[in-house]
Amino acid sequence: MAKTVAVLMGGLSAERPVSLRSGNACADALEAEGYKVLRVDVDADIAKTLAEMQPDVAFNALHGPGGEDGRIQGILEFLRIPYTHSGVLASALAMDKQRAKIVAKAAGVPVAEGRVMHRLDVARKHPFTPPYVVKPVAEGSSFGVLIVREDQSQPPQQLYAADWPFGDMVLVERFVHGRELTCAVMGDVALDVCEITTEGFAFYDYDSKYSDGGSIHIVPAALPPVVARKIQEWSLAAHKAVGCRGVSRSDFRYDDRFSEQGEIAWLEINTQPGMTPVSLVPDIARAAGHSFGELLTWMVEDASCDR
Repeated sequence: MAKTVAVLMGGLSAERPVSLRSGNACADALEAEGYKVLRVDVDADIAKTLAEMQPDVAFNALHGPGGEDGRIQGILEFLRIPYTHSGVLASALAMDKQRAKIVAKAAGVPVAEGRVMHRLDVARKHPFTPPYVVKPVAEGSSFGVLIVREDQSQPPQQLYAADWPFGDMVLVERFVHGRELTCAVMGDVALDVCEITTEGFAFYDYDSKYSDGGSIHIVPAALPPVVARKIQEWSLAAHKAVGCRGVSRSDFRYDDRFSEQGEIAWLEINTQPGMTPVSLVPDIARAAGHSFGELLTWMVEDASCDR
């Protein structure tokens, strides 16, 4: 008898539109693989909804606060419904970019230098000599990310806005020049490194991530073998150190302007990578020989509690 899979999507975060796209793409593919699929648009009554449904597995296609920060994982643990991706602790830790960097650095992963500050303090005075990056501590999809260039005399004044929606504390990081790289981990295996290039966008922002043709994924990335191996090793090390399960994705910057090995800096780990038709992990998995349906099937069969 086919498993019943509740695909959790939507939710209440700023990433709701992305989650709906991920969730529906996953639901379609899982139905094609023979699963009985329940599409669940997550709201404040999700615990009651899931208790009544009693699915065999919950496929977590949520993004952002509430969906990848340990909260929905805690509900699923309480209801004893096996679920995909990482558990409560790893999800909460990975969502806090600065704390995740502390753990990754302790595991030997080179991280981009940064510190957490109040947004108004950043707006008043450059915390670093430009260039640097300002990002919300606990958001995804590049929401609220600001890049301060070398020639900017003022810090980002958007941080003064009364309606700034991303919280008062922000992470300020030294800007690392160079190439945008990412590496997915599937179980205990680091897959190929992917390079992301953008056309017509200032950086790999929300629009370039989710617009058709907004970014190009090069898998495997054209890298010196030693650099590719290091990124794979560090991706797996961060995955294990944070306590991730299932699929995760680590993001890096690679500055090869002055030497082949250059500087490599780990930025963050994503425990709920996007699963839209233009997302990175499906492309990386495809290069490793896993179709979209096979990837999702692996994730469903890998689902559990106590993660």
